[in-house]
Amino acid sequence: MATILPAYSPTSPYYSSSSPMRASTSMSNRIPVIFRRLTRFQQMDFELAAWQLTYLCLAPKRVYRNVYFHKQTKNTWARDDPAILILLAACLSVSAVAWSVVYSYTPLQAVQLALLMIFRDYLLLGIAVATILWFFSNRVLVSPPSHSTPADSVVEWAYAFDVHTNAFFPLYLTLYLAQLFLVPIILKSNWICLFVSNTLYLAAFGQYVYGVYLGLNALPFLVRSELLLTPLLPLFTGYIVSLLGFNVAKHVLPMYFGS
Repeated sequence: MATILPAYSPTSPYYSSSSPMRASTSMSNRIPVIFRRLTRFQQMDFELAAWQLTYLCLAPKRVYRNVYFHKQTKNTWARDDPAILILLAACLSVSAVAWSVVYSYTPLQAVQLALLMIFRDYLLLGIAVATILWFFSNRVLVSPPSHSTPADSVVEWAYAFDVHTNAFFPLYLTLYLAQLFLVPIILKSNWICLFVSNTLYLAAFGQYVYGVYLGLNALPFLVRSELLLTPLLPLFTGYIVSLLGFNVAKHVLPMYFGS
């Protein structure tokens, strides 16, 4: 009986480490699973993603309890279901439409605003933040090797992006939704309105920093995770100084909608 051999043998020159097939596979594996599955809508669990978004506001620690279960079942800390990314993109799109109505934007301008919020505010800044968190955590926060430390004690880049995603949603509710209803107040030229405006931004970024801390603090092999709360000090200091007459909203909103 004839034996059917594979098209490429590991010893074949066509299966070398520099072959296009091997290179494309290696490049594909470097992309986090959550991005590679963005088009597989039938496999997404939107109910779980909606539950997570809800509890990120009500009880964020409860969301991170699922991290241990995910590690035990799929051997990875990072989520592999992109449903939460789709829901966040939908939320940002709805916000863009609402802001466009307030500022009398055309449909094309509304689409441009939605793309700006999704790709710049969430994705590009998220990639930058995740890279910083990934580098800092692995260099500074990982506990020294010991018999009690797992062999795979490393913060995955995809998990750092998950942490950004989870921390971003409360910020989204504060700055992309709540601020929308407060625009008539926060743009007025008096100290009370300035106080409301700057307190809103303090709350938003304070929630983000705390969300990042909770996300990385959930990993059992990280130590000194309290260092992640350090940005709260300059944030609060800047807030106090801004109350002397610097309205944050008056400088941020023109970056989106012009003067």
